[in-house]
Amino acid sequence: MTRTAVFAPFEIVDGDRGLGLVLLADHARRDLPDEYGDLGLPASEFDRHIAYDIGVEAVTRELAKITGAPAVMAGFSRLLIDPNRGEDDPTLIRQLYDGTLVTANYPMTETERERRLDRFYRPYHDAVGAMIASVAADTGRPPLIISVHSFTPVMQGFVRPWYAGVLWDLDDRAARPMIDMLAADPLVVVGDNEPYDGALRGDTMYRHAIVNGFAHALIEIRQDLIAEEAGAQEWASRLAPIVDAINCRSDIHEVRQYGSRTGPVPSKHGGST
Repeated sequence: MTRTAVFAPFEIVDGDRGLGLVLLADHARRDLPDEYGDLGLPASEFDRHIAYDIGVEAVTRELAKITGAPAVMAGFSRLLIDPNRGEDDPTLIRQLYDGTLVTANYPMTETERERRLDRFYRPYHDAVGAMIASVAADTGRPPLIISVHSFTPVMQGFVRPWYAGVLWDLDDRAARPMIDMLAADPLVVVGDNEPYDGALRGDTMYRHAIVNGFAHALIEIRQDLIAEEAGAQEWASRLAPIVDAINCRSDIHEVRQYGSRTGPVPSKHGGST
């Protein structure tokens, strides 16, 4: 866990915005600002998936390097506040997470909740929105948005067989070809909306892609495969040509409203779709 005098809620990895591609990493870091100490937890808890998505920072940096695309990474631990949840989601600030009681999060006053939203969550999402708008302005067309996450090899005693999973809601323009190209690799076992479901109202993809009608996909990689630098580089190298190929598809850089399995989607112009 890294501490600095000035805490940045996000990091920009700059790249060629003319590519029409934006990379995101909501859970890349496990850092906390000094005033929050360790949230009442032993240091060992920050080595677990409850604090961050293991391996994702390295994969995202390497993927940005290979593709040349810009990336936005959240700079804070999901234990402080989870940027991949809606503001009204009950798991936005976890009090109990996979058996661990986060004592500094309980009880949570409305003042403290709002403070974390204003200082960490909203600046990250503002940066994501600004990057997407900047890429769209440079290209004159909607960008492709790819979000990178990771998952645990075992959950509640179940050994997960997938090497990677692609999560999506109703817009499969990017997700379907990504699944197909990963599945064509004999060394990869890929899940379609496994081990999680991609329909989560208010999450990052919902907020920045689904509502806008932008093509997108969320890739989950099993953590034991990318925990070490060599594995992270291998997966970035595997994903880069897939992402580049999807980015060249004719239907990717168009606004298309598919809606959501979670319910009506607010329209940018009022009402819902």
